[in-house]
Amino acid sequence: MTSYPLPDLAPALPELWLAALALALVVVGVFAGKDKATGLLSWLAGIGFAIAAVLIVTGPDGRVVTFNGMFVTDSFGAFMKVLVLIASMFSLVMARDYLAREGVVRFEYPLLIVLATVGMMMMISSNDLIALYMGLELQSLSLYVLAAFKRDSVRSTEAGLKYFVLGALSSGMLLYGCSLVYGFAGSTSFEALAQSLQGQPSLGVLVGLVFILVGLAFKISAVPFHMWTPDVYEGAPTSVSAFFAMAPKIAAMGLLIRVLAEPFGGLVHSWQQITWFISVASMVLAAFAAIGQTNVKRLLAYSSIGHVGYALVGLTAGTADGFRGVAAYMAIYLFMTLGTFSIVLVMRRQGRMVEEISDLAGLSRSRPVLAFVMGAMMFSLAGIPPLAGFIGKLFVFRAAVDAGFIVLAVIGVASSVVSAFYYLRVVKVMYFDEPAEALDRGVSPGLTVTLGVSFAFTMLYFIWPGLLLDYAGQAAAALIP
Repeated sequence: MTSYPLPDLAPALPELWLAALALALVVVGVFAGKDKATGLLSWLAGIGFAIAAVLIVTGPDGRVVTFNGMFVTDSFGAFMKVLVLIASMFSLVMARDYLAREGVVRFEYPLLIVLATVGMMMMISSNDLIALYMGLELQSLSLYVLAAFKRDSVRSTEAGLKYFVLGALSSGMLLYGCSLVYGFAGSTSFEALAQSLQGQPSLGVLVGLVFILVGLAFKISAVPFHMWTPDVYEGAPTSVSAFFAMAPKIAAMGLLIRVLAEPFGGLVHSWQQITWFISVASMVLAAFAAIGQTNVKRLLAYSSIGHVGYALVGLTAGTADGFRGVAAYMAIYLFMTLGTFSIVLVMRRQGRMVEEISDLAGLSRSRPVLAFVMGAMMFSLAGIPPLAGFIGKLFVFRAAVDAGFIVLAVIGVASSVVSAFYYLRVVKVMYFDEPAEALDRGVSPGLTVTLGVSFAFTMLYFIWPGLLLDYAGQAAAALIP
């Protein structure tokens, strides 16, 4: 009788902990009842995320591979996973008051957030094309349901359906790419692919790589695979849109970096051409398409597309400095997005959500603190020094210039200048337009904490930027020693 030794579970302990937590939350949710369970499950999920972050930080040092080479932990994975956990934790905090006000209090919400987070962490730690696909689909299945979570709303149902159809298409293309790479390279292991894909690869491998990049570009909503983003952001519940803008993007970007740096690291000159085009297209389209938007959530959707383009500038560099810049940029982007969507969740008039930019008119007079925080977030997203957004762009643009991609960096700077228009338009509406009907007073404790943390990070990051950069550098060194 053949015996199969138990794999080393220590590297995957955070994922196993969250998976066990998800199963426990199902039981608690069923027996506690809808109304009571949602708040309890949100607290338990938040504590679970904190414990998972501690397990990651205190986990094995260096690069450790387990599950027959399909799962890997290293400094890069730890850095990106902690960012995902922070995003997921704050998403739950932001959602509590929103779900109650919108009448969609269901215990499945925190459960789906937990399951999506497990999938994202599996994506970041994948060391095999099969593991990659499993993590991606676990994340995607949860996100499809979350997009349509407000099932009585036509817009939310439409958003969920659009995301499901286009997401299934992209997953199919990614799976086809994985099968092509396996067929022509003879392996799905990242380590085996890295050894075999040196020099001049076969045409089949290159075609497979293109399909894989298409599938991952959809997940990060990069142009020309962005078509779902504005509609889903606008139609999905606002708390879900905030989650979409943070955690899945960070996880998919982490996966994209690992895939291109490790198994396809020898094909850098091939995939650089693709990422260069995607980066330019994302930056330019977002800069001009966002100008005509009147809905805040659609504006932020195009903003997220643009920021993906800026992050891809560092990835295109293909160097350790470039990967470091992307890692740091995603951390900065996380806190800027947290603050911005917190303001959007506060936008309520007579108990109903309002989403038009014009609804912010005169906010500086009725809610001066909120207007100041929103203004800081807009300036940071635009890349105005010395705020965090400027330093993030500086990292990736400098990495591109050092790698010889001067034209790419110039296009990035020009796109930033154009995009500043629609960010500053929001500031102009708040401070200079005639006041609209005042927004409802009051901010929930969860949103207050989120606003405080994101505002402090965005405003004060320039005092000690080296701390984040050092951690990001350690993460990048795990990919390119």
